Amino acid sequence: MEPVADPAAAVRRLVELGGLGTRRVLVEETSRPSVDAALAAGLVVAVDRGRYALPSVEAGPRLAHGLSGVLSLTSAALHHGWEVARVPERPHVLVPRRRLVTPVRRADVELHRGDVLPEDLTDGLATGVDLTLTQCGRSLPFDEALAVWDSAARHEVLPATFHRVALGARGPGSAQLRRLAHSVDAGAANPFESVLRSLAMQVPGLSVRPQVRIRTAQSTVRPDLVDETLQIVLEADSFEWHGKRAALRSDARRYDLLVAAGWRVLRFAWEDVMHDQEFVRQVLVDTVAVVLAQTQGPARRHGAA
Repeated sequence: MEPVADPAAAVRRLVELGGLGTRRVLVEETSRPSVDAALAAGLVVAVDRGRYALPSVEAGPRLAHGLSGVLSLTSAALHHGWEVARVPERPHVLVPRRRLVTPVRRADVELHRGDVLPEDLTDGLATGVDLTLTQCGRSLPFDEALAVWDSAARHEVLPATFHRVALGARGPGSAQLRRLAHSVDAGAANPFESVLRSLAMQVPGLSVRPQVRIRTAQSTVRPDLVDETLQIVLEADSFEWHGKRAALRSDARRYDLLVAAGWRVLRFAWEDVMHDQEFVRQVLVDTVAVVLAQTQGPARRHGAA
């Protein structure tokens, strides 16, 4: 039976993926009719062979060029092919400090001012790799900045680049740049996972790594985030992916095997990770407290005896 076309599902999944995604992934995680319907309606656009984006991403270069400016911040990150945690509704455009921009023309963009050298640009349309990492690292909240840096690492920006950006930083935001250089991880699967990891980093006693392989009695699994010491697993769950029966069964079996092997499995929806972070933090804090109480309690009682 042919799946029903649901173009909104393809759009939601593309948002979760960070604004950019391949046709293969979108078809696998929604359906071919949904992706084709989203393309036909202009809700999703092709930016390269087999690679899709939201329309706001594609419009960025055109709007920047019209202002004689360049893409910056997360819009520059998207131009580099890096996924972001929050796709900007209007592209970030950097123009020279003295450039006159009328209110009408600036209505379609997030306008920033600053002077950059030609060698700090890529394709003449966007801030270059180093400057994009620096601007995102200084200006964005840590979770969104980490998503950009993880995406850059996933797309083969070398570790030396992150260290160069951090070590050369001075002034406001330089401390966050150094923290990002210490935290960036190419193993992060997507921005959703990066933001969840940033929340876990705020919880004392919790130390998670992405995509760690765990051997269970029946198979080897690779959850999104793993604290091997506390045996806690965090999963960034997508509704679209789990909307398919085969995927739901596969992940249910995986979670059951982990629990049977002594792991605690926490599953978080995109909406909570992005829009109700206090809920996520509190669940993580409470879970760590329970695990520590269970593991340290017997040791304390034994010592007291």
